[in-house]
Amino acid sequence: MAGRNVKTKSSMPLEKSIERKNESFNEKTTRAEPRAPPPQFSLPLNVAFYLCLLSHVLAAAFAPIQDCDEVFNYWEPLHYLNHGYGLQTWEYSPEFAIRSWFYIVIHAIPAKLGHLLGRSKSFEFYFLRTMLAIVCAATETRLFSVISRTLNPRIGIIYLIIAAFSPGIFYASVAYLPSTFAMYTSNLGLAAFMDWRSGPKTAQGIMWFGIGAIVGWPFSGILVAPFVFEEIVICLFTGQGYDTFRRFLDGTVRSLIALTAVDIFFYHGFIVVPVRLVLYNVLSGGDRGPNIFGTEPWDFYSRNLLLNFNVWYLLAIGMGPMLFLQYAFRSQATTKQTLLRTVIMITPFYIWMTIFTLQPHKEERFMYPAYPFLALNAAIGFHMILTFLGSANPRELVGRIPVQLKLAVALLTVVLSINVGLLRTIGTVTAYRAPLQVYRALEAPGMARPGETVCLGKEWYRFPSSHFLPNGTRAKFIKSSFSGLLPGEFNEAKTGFGVFAGTWLVPAGMNDLNEEDPGKYVSSHVPATSLY
Repeated sequence: MAGRNVKTKSSMPLEKSIERKNESFNEKTTRAEPRAPPPQFSLPLNVAFYLCLLSHVLAAAFAPIQDCDEVFNYWEPLHYLNHGYGLQTWEYSPEFAIRSWFYIVIHAIPAKLGHLLGRSKSFEFYFLRTMLAIVCAATETRLFSVISRTLNPRIGIIYLIIAAFSPGIFYASVAYLPSTFAMYTSNLGLAAFMDWRSGPKTAQGIMWFGIGAIVGWPFSGILVAPFVFEEIVICLFTGQGYDTFRRFLDGTVRSLIALTAVDIFFYHGFIVVPVRLVLYNVLSGGDRGPNIFGTEPWDFYSRNLLLNFNVWYLLAIGMGPMLFLQYAFRSQATTKQTLLRTVIMITPFYIWMTIFTLQPHKEERFMYPAYPFLALNAAIGFHMILTFLGSANPRELVGRIPVQLKLAVALLTVVLSINVGLLRTIGTVTAYRAPLQVYRALEAPGMARPGETVCLGKEWYRFPSSHFLPNGTRAKFIKSSFSGLLPGEFNEAKTGFGVFAGTWLVPAGMNDLNEEDPGKYVSSHVPATSLY
């Protein structure tokens, strides 16, 4: 690895000289015993897990919902499965079907447990968020363990600091989004490809990235490309073509197993949702596709990642140039083998940034699957800088800088990064958490009764889901300045249409052009509890 301690030619004579002095000093010694390097500090796994868990549980309790897609495309279908009613977007209409019910079902089970344990639907909401926090912490601890063991304990600790204190991961860790699920599987897939302790784990790595792509977000599958390329290169040099093909086939089959008959059951037809989603986002063109929902300038993600990761983003994006400079001017610090491994590990982040920077339609959640790679790139980059600063060679300028000053600079960088991240997190929580708080008033006795309506006006996109409405209270829309397509309601037919009829009956007034449907509105003159 870039930070591996390697004996250079210039250091060998000094070591031999020290060895001779030791031999003459101790007559009983026939040959100097090599001194083991001092053990590097390594954080226990349980401490790493609890640190990540604390950060993510706080996110579960306080983080605002940052994207209305999370509410209307995931929390509302979940509410329909567990409570029999909810708001439905055009993406879940069987004529379009670009959202998978499998992703909803695997979350509906723990959410139902939360419903049984709690007295309110809001408890169900926070219970599921807490489950997501636990899963995220577990996957991060797994990756931290592999990084510490296979690369360097210091890289592992830097990665842990990024995972626990960065605002970006704070928000993403408990978001009920397929891109968050893909972030979890990215942690596990990356850990599998890095861990060669008992041989390559190609099948396992492909399986995790495959599950992330099929169950979560199809586009996340591109992150596995550099690792597959590495396997092919190794195959060409070793001649193990059959074994490599077998590992690819094994991983692919494992991934396809995750593509169950759930969507066929809910949509009442043979529908491969990941394929439909990719076709819609990539090949729609014209007046269809994601661009009709808004576009952003090319530097959107750079500005966003600077806010959410500050100095760590700069290190992640600068990791490639730093590696090139190290190999060009300090070639003794790495070998061709470790260089190839490092390039493979840092490449997915660059691929992801390139692809999504070129897409006109940009959203913060699109970066979630690449967060583990951003954190790894930044951790390796900071480790390289610390290794360079740690040089004591008096012939180099950096070797003449006092150790105390170098240590102060390194600690100041980490402390400033943590503080800036915490300030960003606290600022977001305190400024944008109102939608999760304002609906608490409806839980007061006599405030809202079953059958009543909560009207949503121009700020409908801030609605935190029907989980924050009392049982039997429905959310409906009144006309405002918004002129696009609003969600409808799942069909609640109970007899003659089978189980969960709302998932396969085609609703009225849906389109994929974001064209307004007057049928989505109710009159503002009906008695209702109004929230604007």
